[in-house]
Amino acid sequence: MHIVIMGCGRVGSALARTLEKQGHSVAVVDQDPTAFRRLGSGFVGKRVTGVGFDQDTLREAGIEEADAFAAVSSGDNSNIIAARVARETFGVENVAARIYDPRRAEVYQRLGIPTVATVRWTADQMMRRLLPSDVEPHWQDQSGELQLAEVPVAAGWIGHRLSRLEQAAAVRVAFVTRLGVGTLPTPDMVVQDGDLVHMMTRTADLKAVEAVFAKGPEEH
Repeated sequence: MHIVIMGCGRVGSALARTLEKQGHSVAVVDQDPTAFRRLGSGFVGKRVTGVGFDQDTLREAGIEEADAFAAVSSGDNSNIIAARVARETFGVENVAARIYDPRRAEVYQRLGIPTVATVRWTADQMMRRLLPSDVEPHWQDQSGELQLAEVPVAAGWIGHRLSRLEQAAAVRVAFVTRLGVGTLPTPDMVVQDGDLVHMMTRTADLKAVEAVFAKGPEEH
C-alpha cells in the first residue's frame, strides 16, 4: 500500500517508520522541513514540505495513488480539512484524522471521517493501567456473540505457557503485547511480567474468563 501521512511529529514519524518496516510505501507531509529529522536516516519514503491539505502538496506526496491517508498534525482543523480533501477530492478510501477535542471527534465521526480523539484515548489508556481489573473489549462481531478483549492476567500465571491459560479459560489467545510490541502466540510461549494478553471469547463467557485469568494456574 502507498500511505500518505500529514504531520511529522512524534505520532506521524513513529507511524511512518512502522508502516515502512511493514513493507508499505510512505510519504510524509509537514510544513516544517526540520520535522523530518524525526524519521531518521533509515527512512526511505518521500518527505514533502508543504501544507497537508493543499492539493498540489498532496499530489506531490502521491495522494492520487494512495491507499490510505492519516492526518496527525497538531491542529484539529487542519487534520479534518486534510482528511476530507483526501477522501472527497482524491477518493482515498482509508482515511483517519487525529482530533484533540473529543466533542469535535464525535461530530466528524458522524460525518464519515474516522477519528482518533487523543484526549479520550489517553484517558482510556490511563484508566486501563490504573484499574487493571477491568476487561477491555477491542472488537465485537455483528451478532454480538464474540469479542476480542484484553484481560488482565494474575501474577500466578507468569512463567506458565499461554496454551495452559487457553485451556483453563476455554479461550483463544489472539496476540500478546510485550514491551509495547504485538506478538503472535507460539506453542511454547510463556506469560511474562508486563504482558498484555488479548484473547477471543464468547461474550457470554467474559466474566468467567476474567475470573480464570485473575486466579493462578494451581486453581485450575
